[in-house]
Amino acid sequence: MVVTGALVAVLPLAACGAPPERRAPAPATTSRPALVTPAAPTAAPPVTPPPDIAPTPSPTPGLVAVACAGRPSADRVVDLLRGRVLPRDVSVKATAGPLCAADWQYTVFAVAGHEELQVVTRTESAALRLVTAGTDVCSIEVRTVAPPGIRTLACDAGTGPVPGA
Repeated sequence: MVVTGALVAVLPLAACGAPPERRAPAPATTSRPALVTPAAPTAAPPVTPPPDIAPTPSPTPGLVAVACAGRPSADRVVDLLRGRVLPRDVSVKATAGPLCAADWQYTVFAVAGHEELQVVTRTESAALRLVTAGTDVCSIEVRTVAPPGIRTLACDAGTGPVPGA
C-alpha cells in the first residue's frame, strides 16, 4: 500500500516535462515529411495601358483660368454691366476673357474715356451674377470663395501676362 501511495503521488508529476519551447528538437528522420514554408506573395507587375488609350490627367477644376469658349460671351458680361456699372451709351471692348475657372469668370474691358474695367462674374443656376467690377476686384468674396484661377487673376494683377489673353 505504501508503494501504491508513492505511485499515486509521483505519477501526476511524471506527465509533466519541460515546456515545448525548452525541449530539444527531435532528430529528423526520413519517414517524416519535410515542412514547407509557403513563399511570400509577390506583387503583380503594374499594367501600363497602351499609349493610345492612356488616361489623361485632368487638372483640378478652377485651378487655372481658361478661355470660356463663349459661355458666357463678352457681350453677355457687358449686358450684365449696362445700366449698373456702365452707362448705356459708352463704348466697351473686351481685352481679356472671359476666362473661366469652375463656375467663375474674369473679364477685362477697355472702356472709352475711362480706366480699364475688371469684372468678376459667377454662373449660378444657369444665370450670370455680377460678383464685383472695377479697377481692383480683389474683394473679400473673391479672396475667400473664388477658385484659385480667378483669385490669381483678380488679386495678383500686374505680376505677369494674363493667361489666355
